[in-house]
Amino acid sequence: MQKLIPILTVENQEELDKILGALCKNSIYTAEITFRTAFAPKAIELACTNYPNMTIGAGTIIDLDQCKIAVQNGAKYIVSPGLNCEVAKYCKERGVDYYPGCVTPTEIMQAVSLGIKVIKFFPSNVYGGVQTLKAFRAPFGDVKFIPTGGVNRNNIEEYLALDNVAAVGGSFFVEESLAKMENRI
Repeated sequence: MQKLIPILTVENQEELDKILGALCKNSIYTAEITFRTAFAPKAIELACTNYPNMTIGAGTIIDLDQCKIAVQNGAKYIVSPGLNCEVAKYCKERGVDYYPGCVTPTEIMQAVSLGIKVIKFFPSNVYGGVQTLKAFRAPFGDVKFIPTGGVNRNNIEEYLALDNVAAVGGSFFVEESLAKMENRI
């Protein structure tokens, strides 16, 4: 897993190609495509086909139907804002990584009971950010987190310095990559 996970919401193929091309040129080879647009399933399919060197996942998956569509279109991992047991089971049966959003000890324990060891910590800035993740180290020593929500250039190094952080996610990676591409032209 790469340490940086760009989160993108796209409306069409032109936008998808522009963003994924910029990410690749900036040596970022993973992307979480959110299920916030009607184009999301097609975006995942096109990304998996046209960018085979990238690991493409689906984000904002809130139910089993969305999960099935994402996996059928090639998503290599699934991200949810919360924990969905049906999605967890479906992903486990198919060998697809599932990163549910969990912020309380109870939610984390439920995810662990389902065999999940990497958890999205969302929204990180609302639930204590770096300080909360530090506090989780002792009781959840074998769990890794992917903080999103409030992660930015000002605090990314603090997050990445934590041994229980597998990666960080954010839309700002997309914005930065696009800005770098525009400056090269």
